Amino acid sequence: MTAVNIFLSIIVFALGVSVSAFVLKRSGRTRSAKRHGKMVANAVKHRLSEGSKIVAIGGGTGLSTLLRGLKCFTKNITAVVAVTDEGGSSGRLREEWGMLPPGDIRNCIVALAENDSSLSSLLNYRFDKGQLCGHSLGNIIILAATELMGDFQRAVEELNNMLAIRGRVLPVTTENVKLYGETNDGKSISGELEISENGRILSKLWIEPADASTLPAVCKSIDDADVITMGPGSLFTSVMPNLLLKDIAKKLNETKIPIIYIANLMTQPKETEGMNIVAHVDWLAGVIGRVPDYIFVNQSKIPDDLVKRYSKIGAEPLYLSAREEKYLTSLGTKIVFGDFCEIKDNKYLRHDALHISEKIIEIAKGNSRLYEKS
Repeated sequence: MTAVNIFLSIIVFALGVSVSAFVLKRSGRTRSAKRHGKMVANAVKHRLSEGSKIVAIGGGTGLSTLLRGLKCFTKNITAVVAVTDEGGSSGRLREEWGMLPPGDIRNCIVALAENDSSLSSLLNYRFDKGQLCGHSLGNIIILAATELMGDFQRAVEELNNMLAIRGRVLPVTTENVKLYGETNDGKSISGELEISENGRILSKLWIEPADASTLPAVCKSIDDADVITMGPGSLFTSVMPNLLLKDIAKKLNETKIPIIYIANLMTQPKETEGMNIVAHVDWLAGVIGRVPDYIFVNQSKIPDDLVKRYSKIGAEPLYLSAREEKYLTSLGTKIVFGDFCEIKDNKYLRHDALHISEKIIEIAKGNSRLYEKS
């Protein structure tokens, strides 16, 4: 057993023991109940193993939210994660250690875990003093695994296996790519943070090196998929960085596999401020050379008090007008409306991952009833 296997086994074992002890202490289940629970668990695992093959492309909070819903229907999930993050703990580790940013990778691994709440409390623990101040434990573990194995991809895949997640998480590339852009007035900008600050006035977006290669495992997952999703998430800093890789753009342009774009619930301050859903789709189509086969659009009403709260920071609801719907439909896409919004802690808007995942699975299985408004 290698050093990294031992290291990761200790982490996983410690977590498993603590969770198991807690469950047994609280439940007091009999042996018969345990056997029944094991049978049910095995049946669920079998059902999930037979589920549709989903490739989910994105990054940030949006992707990890979606994964929590998808894992309830299938374990054949490949999360393809952007590696252009420059902020927070990920940005510091990228600058100080020269590694790819681990934050979004960590969040997606947690989201696909069997017991994501327990794993989340451990991997998302954030140090609040000393030289580790601001770093999460999960990011440090990925750093350690990368140093021990000498390869970021192998470290991530080892964590996928050791934590027995429902699916796998892959960086879109292992090359050190960076975002670049040009604004409407000809100003050149670089890096995720500047792109996010100026997204609403961008005229061009690209990555360097321009010939960065996509991870072969990502390409194979796309070839084998039943359906491919893009988003939800920040348009220019979570979704687009994946599509800017030439291999990805070419595959998405040529594939016969259904592509779904999950539109955001709100515009993002500065990044997509003032942009409607059509503008989002125009950017996607400009890179991959086609519109998505399906676009998921929220139709549920967002409470007025939340609309006012979000508007103070420059975020507005993203609905689709009849005129915009007609235009997008004329391009060959199908609009799937739904009550895709839920409210967390009475103050945060998040996608209803279960509802969205149900519709994704139905598309994967060829359910044509989705073409109508619900």
